[in-house]
Amino acid sequence: MLTILGFVMIATFLVLIMMKKMSPIAALVLIPALFCVFVGQGAQLGDYVIEGVGTLAPTAAMLMFAIVYFGVMIDVGLFDPIVRGILRFCKADPMRVVVGTALLAAIVSLDGDGSTTFMITVAAMYPLYKRLKMSLVVMTGVAATANGVMNTLPWGGPTARAATALKLDAADIFVPMIPALAAGLLFVFVLAYVLGRRERKRLGVLTLDEVLETESETVSETVLVKSGGGGSEERTAVTGGMGDAPGAQEKYEKEEDAEEEEEDARFQGLDPNRATLRPKLYWFNAGITVALLTAMIMELLPIPVLFLLGAALALTVNFPTVADQKARIAAHADNVLNVTGMVFAAAVFTGVLTGTGMVKHMADWLVGAIPEGMGPHMAIVTGVLSLPLTYFMSNDGFYFGVLPVLAEAGAAHGVSPLEIARASLVGQALHMSSPLVPAVYVLVGMAKVEFGDHTRFTVKWAALTSLVVLGAGILFGII
Repeated sequence: MLTILGFVMIATFLVLIMMKKMSPIAALVLIPALFCVFVGQGAQLGDYVIEGVGTLAPTAAMLMFAIVYFGVMIDVGLFDPIVRGILRFCKADPMRVVVGTALLAAIVSLDGDGSTTFMITVAAMYPLYKRLKMSLVVMTGVAATANGVMNTLPWGGPTARAATALKLDAADIFVPMIPALAAGLLFVFVLAYVLGRRERKRLGVLTLDEVLETESETVSETVLVKSGGGGSEERTAVTGGMGDAPGAQEKYEKEEDAEEEEEDARFQGLDPNRATLRPKLYWFNAGITVALLTAMIMELLPIPVLFLLGAALALTVNFPTVADQKARIAAHADNVLNVTGMVFAAAVFTGVLTGTGMVKHMADWLVGAIPEGMGPHMAIVTGVLSLPLTYFMSNDGFYFGVLPVLAEAGAAHGVSPLEIARASLVGQALHMSSPLVPAVYVLVGMAKVEFGDHTRFTVKWAALTSLVVLGAGILFGII
């Protein structure tokens, strides 16, 4: 019964957010609360939620201060050289822009943190997508899938979890998987090329100067212009008789100015003269960022503590006055609130799934459903199962709860735990778009994309990427 209710709860959640019948936060809270009552454990709901919040609180803290830290680094221009290089490559060609998105996401993913990757990628590419009127779900889909493949780095999380759960060396798991993961990353670039060609066909190719000139001409065609003599007015065909009403021209011009100011504010990332730049502190900011990432990789301190210290230091050095510090925090408060709110809402979902025993029953059912004849092929079975299981549950739940069971079943048929561990990494390209991954809310939030739209577009491509990794692993004899 718990198995069926678990799958029904997840399906209900996904259907409601994809059909935009509920917001993700509301669905993450209300759906599991309702199903908790259905299974007769409504009295324990508070305990499950508190346990879930306690588990995800460090993640929420890490995201909060990571957003502030990297937001400040973006403000002061630390990533401008990388962005300029990518933008020079893109040349306002939609195909190059999408490929550049995949390239930037893959490079930044080397730090092992999805939230960081998405913040930098969106901050760099969002203005260009908007200027060229490109599809934003293409950006989020490509970025998430590229990051998912790179998330298998030993310091990214899944490899370390697999090594810990099966008591193996992370290098023994990851190094042989490199050819298969490289094939997956190559497929992401091919996918970006294909999607980019589709966007190019839809939009054509312009230079950035042409884009800005076109926008300027469009604005001039829709604004009433007074003639210099005799008080007569000229109207374009677009504005019709609007000038006949008293004050219509002034009102219209104010609306246009307000729209332009709002648009300029949203595209501040392209402004090389923004007031927050700190060119004299460039090497200091680069140094503390490298030190922060090094400390994170070496696990000198918990990641939330590192980002807390880093954010405080970055704010103090780059913006010495309290007023400027408050202004920078306020500038990123919207992203912080959206993301941390989503994390705590997800805590309800994961808390109920775990507390009621739904996750365990679902995992046991899936393992039990494997035919006896598939025993010698448990590595391939693990790879296939990693797609739905890492999408519908957290990495912790999969690697510490399900993977040992799969490894034990494989060992009974002579399959090495190393093969099982490597196969378990296959689903990470899809996992990064799971509604249970906090970083994905950073991505869709900053890109102003509905989570349901992102899911509909991305899941099929991410799943295909995971299958490419699995196929390459089988072809190279790794799995």
